Amino acid sequence: MSEKLEKARLYEIEEAKNIPQEEKPAFHVSAPVGWINDPNGFSVFKGKVHLFYQYHPYSRDWGPMHWGHSVTEDMIRWEQLPTALAPDQEYDREGCFSGSAIEADGKQALIYTGVTTEKLPDGKEEVRQNQCLAWGDGKDYVKAEKNPIVTGDMLPEKCSRVDFRDPKVWEDNGTYHMLVGCRSEEIPGQVVLFSSKDLKEWKFETILAENSTGEIGVMWECPDFFPLGDKYVLICSPQHMRAKGYEFHNGHNSLYFTGDYDSEKHTFEKDAPVSLDYGLDFYAPQTTKLPDGRRILIAWMKSWDACVIPDGQKWQGMMTLPRELRYMNGRLYQNPVEELKQYRKNPCCLKDQEISGTVQFDEVRGRMLDLTVEIENGQFDEFCLELAHNMEYTTTYTYNRKKQIMEVDRTCCGVTKDVICRRIWKVTEGKETLKLRFILDRQSIELFVNDGEQVVTTAICTPMEADEIVFSCDGKAKVNVEKYEIVV
Repeated sequence: MSEKLEKARLYEIEEAKNIPQEEKPAFHVSAPVGWINDPNGFSVFKGKVHLFYQYHPYSRDWGPMHWGHSVTEDMIRWEQLPTALAPDQEYDREGCFSGSAIEADGKQALIYTGVTTEKLPDGKEEVRQNQCLAWGDGKDYVKAEKNPIVTGDMLPEKCSRVDFRDPKVWEDNGTYHMLVGCRSEEIPGQVVLFSSKDLKEWKFETILAENSTGEIGVMWECPDFFPLGDKYVLICSPQHMRAKGYEFHNGHNSLYFTGDYDSEKHTFEKDAPVSLDYGLDFYAPQTTKLPDGRRILIAWMKSWDACVIPDGQKWQGMMTLPRELRYMNGRLYQNPVEELKQYRKNPCCLKDQEISGTVQFDEVRGRMLDLTVEIENGQFDEFCLELAHNMEYTTTYTYNRKKQIMEVDRTCCGVTKDVICRRIWKVTEGKETLKLRFILDRQSIELFVNDGEQVVTTAICTPMEADEIVFSCDGKAKVNVEKYEIVV
């Protein structure tokens, strides 16, 4: 074990003792100390689900990237494992950036982007991002002797050596495939494909997809690619997009393309991009396939340009609840993993409740909840739900029935920074009822609309005593409410 890795492991053990567990999420992966961002290496190894993540243990700000590590048997209860990777080699001394993991030859292989600098002929230094390999037993990892295994020199001439990162690796019929985010002098966003028989020797295959119109950001980070239903799905996270109606927002987006893939010719005919999440805090999603066939997605629950945490908090960053993906009716559906139901307690069901003006129910409150509200068509224009609410704090969800739009507003959730607090999205028209399923943890609210047609992820920093739920309507509406406490 290198000195840098040992230092990180010892540091996180000691510093974690100073962080009260009650201020951490109960059932979302969060930073043990310091900072985390992108999920990495989301995979199954020896019967357990592993999640690694971008990690800087020494402050709650982004810094030289390590790989943190958590493991679970049910995707709800997570165990913190020691730091898996540290930037301790010449080829990754500037950071061990994002990547993936796969089981091979009885071992767990981690494939990540190693970042270093190279001196140019004019004496200037320039960043180089290449793909690297480490082998391990599910806890301890040894980097390959011949790293990096894939370099920018293997790309077409005009592709960037600076922005070439986030490898996603999978196996198909005895061949390993690697998809990596990239860009070129002409094309601001691309994903490139490589293949290998042994994870060690790789060859370039093709540019699988690219931002040919220039409208989809400037760099496609964290790509993922997999079959689902009768389609293939390409997920990526473009940087620096401009808003486009209700579908995309300014900044860093995460989106998906569906399409048809020819595995022999390595061609992907993609449809138009669609947002993966319409909330304020969602980026860099990654998926894995479970032994039972389910495709599960997890993402970083944050925005690069927002900092929604209390000032004195010593840790920064958490992941979304793992979500099962389905492809139906021409779109991607996301829903909380079924395992969450094992932790639901104290059910409360209210049927055909009339909401007119402002209404609260004594039995409908709490901050760690699985809450479903079905709003039937009625005589109203606006319907509003306020969660994590008291006289000082609230996070508001407003449904405008005439315009068929919804808005989330966390302005009064406790934020003290000048960050984005409102977002609007278009809901599917023609529904007899609007079904809203909220999953609340201590620092987050995830909304699943109409059985997962849309998802809206938002981080909050509201004290736990704000636990009221308020219904309001400018006319009359009937609702059905189903509430469970989540006890982990």
